Amino acid sequence: MQQRANNRYDARLKRVTDYIYENLDQDIDLLHLAEIACMSPFHWHRIYQAVYGETIAATVRRLRLARAAADLTNTDKPVQEVAKRAGFHNIQSFTRLFKKHYGIPPAKYRQCGTHALFSIPFEEMEANMYNVTIDNFPALRVATIPHEGDYMNVGSAFDKMFRNLDPATIDWSRNRTVGIFLDDPEAVPTEKLRSYAGVTVGFNHAIKAPFQEFDIPAARYAVLRHKGPYSDIRKAYKWLFEQWLLNSDEEPGNSPCYEDYLNNPRDVPATELLTDIYLPLTSKAG
Repeated sequence: MQQRANNRYDARLKRVTDYIYENLDQDIDLLHLAEIACMSPFHWHRIYQAVYGETIAATVRRLRLARAAADLTNTDKPVQEVAKRAGFHNIQSFTRLFKKHYGIPPAKYRQCGTHALFSIPFEEMEANMYNVTIDNFPALRVATIPHEGDYMNVGSAFDKMFRNLDPATIDWSRNRTVGIFLDDPEAVPTEKLRSYAGVTVGFNHAIKAPFQEFDIPAARYAVLRHKGPYSDIRKAYKWLFEQWLLNSDEEPGNSPCYEDYLNNPRDVPATELLTDIYLPLTSKAG
């Protein structure tokens, strides 16, 4: 999808993906989606699969399960309530599908999923259990699409970003997909969280609407590589600040954290997703 040329279906399929993100709590009717796309109900889902590389059912299922994983990780909602919010009235069906995508049943995931490792006290962690590296990194110029609201829904901004990229101007051997997050979800109401979906570009690259330029400064960064679902990343940040940073002699720098996505949730299981989290640090003499 990253190298896909823009085509005449983009605007119509954008309406479909926007509707899905906004209505995950509702029954998703395929005929209604065809009306939103202004396409034939006999053919539109084939076009969707050709453009996005997955069926509409797979998209809805992936997004609902990702949100369910976030609920299990970050809330104390009963599993039955999480299942119902994900569109499952049968807990057995939810458990079976969740296990297929995340490797373990939802109740066990809540107790000992990858996020649970971030609850281990720093002094009890095994050496290199979470290896944080520190290095100097150059400035990055990023073409971004802004997003306001739940960080778990920033995927809609990434979808818009990919739809509007000119593949002739992007070299994926050098350019990187990044997310920039300005607010702490522990301190800012969910609906007011500010973030950006972006792709790094050269300093001579012309950034045009709907993209906005965001400059990431050159700095020392602490980098934590996270392997696992995006729903666990909130716990990773909490560990990075409350455990690693407080037990180090480092001070955070005056710029936001950003994430570098090393693979694609459409291509690999959620448990295999790799994300580098960059925490800016103040400079040190010498």
